[in-house]
Amino acid sequence: MAEPVPFRWPIRVYWEDTDAGGVVYHAGYLRFLERARTEWLRARGVDQLAFKQATGLAFLVARMELDFLRPALLDDELLATVSVKKRGAASILFDQTIERADGACLVRAVVRVACVDMTRMRAAPIPASLIPPISP
Repeated sequence: MAEPVPFRWPIRVYWEDTDAGGVVYHAGYLRFLERARTEWLRARGVDQLAFKQATGLAFLVARMELDFLRPALLDDELLATVSVKKRGAASILFDQTIERADGACLVRAVVRVACVDMTRMRAAPIPASLIPPISP
């Protein structure tokens, strides 16, 4: 079951995010989504570098599905949302969106992030104390 209220992270579109026409380049949305997931973890008290140094574990994107619905433009104010759809033993399935401040949905994404033992480069269980399982 998904989290009831999505985490929201504000974004402003800068020149560096756009193509020559002032439209956000498609790969820019990946950075926006990544930053929102990072801030989602940080809001839960998880410093990813400290976590990796202490446990040897890290979170890596295993799969993404994106629907580009509308373009974002230079200087737009956006909100990236993060909601846990499902938490498995070694992965988290996120629903994410990027919306304009006026509420228009620009991008919908489903992202699976795996917890990986960085020494062995194999999936590893997510510590329950870090991100508790989502109740069904």
